[in-house]
Amino acid sequence: MERFAMEKLERWRNDSERLPLIIRGARQVGKTWLMKEFGKTCFQKSAYINFDRNPRMQQLFSGDFDTERILRGLAIESGVEIEPEETLIILDEIQEAPSALQSLKYFAEDERHSYFILAAGSLLGIAMHEGTSFPVGKVDSIELSPLSFQEFLWATGNEALAGLIRDCDFQMAAAFRDKYVDLLKNYYYVGGMPAAVNAYVKDGNLKNVRRVQKRLLSDYEQDFSKHAPREVVPRIQMVWDGILSQLAKENKKFVYGVLREGARAKDFELAIQWLIDCGLCHKVGRVKKGAVPLKAYRDIPAFKLYFVDVGLLAAMADLDARTLLEGTDIFTEFKGALTEQYVCQQILAELDTEAYYWSADSSSGEVDFVLQHEGRIIPLEVKAQENLNAKSLKSFVSTYGLDFGVRMSMSDYRKQEKLINLPLYAVAVLWDAIMADATAG
Repeated sequence: MERFAMEKLERWRNDSERLPLIIRGARQVGKTWLMKEFGKTCFQKSAYINFDRNPRMQQLFSGDFDTERILRGLAIESGVEIEPEETLIILDEIQEAPSALQSLKYFAEDERHSYFILAAGSLLGIAMHEGTSFPVGKVDSIELSPLSFQEFLWATGNEALAGLIRDCDFQMAAAFRDKYVDLLKNYYYVGGMPAAVNAYVKDGNLKNVRRVQKRLLSDYEQDFSKHAPREVVPRIQMVWDGILSQLAKENKKFVYGVLREGARAKDFELAIQWLIDCGLCHKVGRVKKGAVPLKAYRDIPAFKLYFVDVGLLAAMADLDARTLLEGTDIFTEFKGALTEQYVCQQILAELDTEAYYWSADSSSGEVDFVLQHEGRIIPLEVKAQENLNAKSLKSFVSTYGLDFGVRMSMSDYRKQEKLINLPLYAVAVLWDAIMADATAG
């Protein structure tokens, strides 16, 4: 399986100023596989330590932070002799030993040796909110998402189609539009969770894919009871169950009253933050103005919640394969909810930026996503079909004096006055498409 995060790890390996690196992400997005595969392909040896239900390692880090002593213990536990320039040290589920997280600071400050240390934790964000001491300034981090659509193309043997997109060869891609549409429909159903993609690649049996997805959903819900404060668990479950109905609304702004009549923000803020911290949902905040910096114009109480994965969202809705894969119904289900979920997921996985949305104060006008890139504001309007109407987008571009807006739909790439139409299957190359357009202009 091709994971583009491997390129980030290789850059980290070759960085003479590298710090210990933490890989964050929801459970089952492939963090452990990625670290082990990286060790296998890029190092002579890997010392793998899993802190989950491992009292020996928790005790090892409960003493002082003498790095030599810790390294001896890691070598004994892993059965691998640790040599600074040859060994990758992998610390998995590191949140189970808060002192191990804190120790990364001392490895970063060790002037005698430069160690290659990767750490990961599915519930790391939760641990940090519970008071775990985080080595600020002494570690780097990356976020691992489910497989993007580009990675899905690679996993399903469609590297050539992925290459056309990567090269921004939209003229050639248009000739294979039907293939992209069919594959995108399959991605809406399968999503990007590695276990679901593996099940699909194995024999194409969509029933097996759905079985895997249902198991993942069940496992996540069990985590609520295992790891969340007991008094918050019912509210976490209500938010989790409510994401689907929130996205199904015409106006997808999160409304507490949809969860429970009379509900207020203070009743559910902790539950929402818990789901965000463990990577199971993403918050997209509203901005009041399309200007740099977007963060300065946030309307903090207003936001949308998106799921970790489009395939899991379809599984939660019990959408059957026929509904999703036949005809074009997929692109209008939930009034575009699946399509917005898909775009949000690709933005997070491929564009490495924070997403916002904009809505007018006194009208129904709304822009689905607003991004900031290299000093520019990039508004995105998402259309589930080939609908080329973009009234709100054009108004937003005009109001804030922007160079252009981007409309994402099932139509082919085209440039119009102050408007770029980018196919939904090409979200990954948004920045490149903008750059190419600027160069051509």
